[in-house]
Amino acid sequence: MRRLHKLICAAQPVLRSTGIARRIAVALLGALALLPAAAPGRGAGYPDRPIHIIVPFEPGGGGDIIVRLVGQELSQRLAVPVVVENRTGASGNIGTDVVAHAAADGYTLLMANVAPMAINAALYRQLPYDPAKDFTAIAPLAVFANILVVPPSLGVHDVKALVALSKNRPAGLNYASAGAGSITNLAAVMFGLATGANMVQVPFRGGGPAIAALVGSHVDLYFSSLPAALPYIKSGQLVALGVTSGERSASAPEIPTLAQSGLPGFDAVTWIGLVGPAGLPGEIVARLNTGVNEILRTPAMQDRMLQVGAEPSFGSADGYAAYIRSEITRWAEIVRAAHIPPQ
Repeated sequence: MRRLHKLICAAQPVLRSTGIARRIAVALLGALALLPAAAPGRGAGYPDRPIHIIVPFEPGGGGDIIVRLVGQELSQRLAVPVVVENRTGASGNIGTDVVAHAAADGYTLLMANVAPMAINAALYRQLPYDPAKDFTAIAPLAVFANILVVPPSLGVHDVKALVALSKNRPAGLNYASAGAGSITNLAAVMFGLATGANMVQVPFRGGGPAIAALVGSHVDLYFSSLPAALPYIKSGQLVALGVTSGERSASAPEIPTLAQSGLPGFDAVTWIGLVGPAGLPGEIVARLNTGVNEILRTPAMQDRMLQVGAEPSFGSADGYAAYIRSEITRWAEIVRAAHIPPQ
């Protein structure tokens, strides 16, 4: 605007002239006056093209389900397409790294997940990104319990019977995970340490393939996200033994917690949220945070989340950033206590 003001002042003698010179000057100044409106600055005019949300895991997992629900509503509120893309691999590190190195313009965002944003900092000697420095927190989305599930063919219906079976099998039981270092892996490690169960990990490239293998009885157990497992539990294709949260889930109150099943203090929940690359303009963060919180507070979205086994999270961008930092510290302590060597 200052540059435009100087140009106008410099053109005053021409504006006072007559003829073609005056008409040209008026036309130029009219065009210059339009430039600030046509060229968006830091957050001005946002968004004016599709927004891409990277999910760093395969389709079908709990986080993927929630992000697609919220993304549909966000698209309507922002009047631009919100495209969910699955960029998988390396326990969520590949997709997370894509966003860490994307342009900080608000058009490439990340479904932040507890594994690549907190757990992996303790499990990998060298990450391609820094979860504490390479991202801008936008808003939390949801928290959901994980749940210990087995196929009916395994023939067990409680934790005690599962542990006994694992010890009676020379090779132990095979448990699925959504990838080495995922919370589905860490929850199983915590379970094994607490019970002495004999189990061997079979890592998959995300929650969708892992639960498909369990439904097909190709593995013996899985600490699934509740949203991914609930339809199979309701249909009788899987047997639920206990949820990993401190309290029973409102989506399935009939299922006991693992703490109630003889493992006091057991707590391993999954959280997801929305983040962007470091340096995301404050105007964009505020616009997205407001939109997400408004969506999560609608009765329709809360009912939908309850149906799939998730609980909406509300909060400011600053509060979410502080929570991520606290989770990095908490999971580092859990990994050390479990004596899991970094990869």
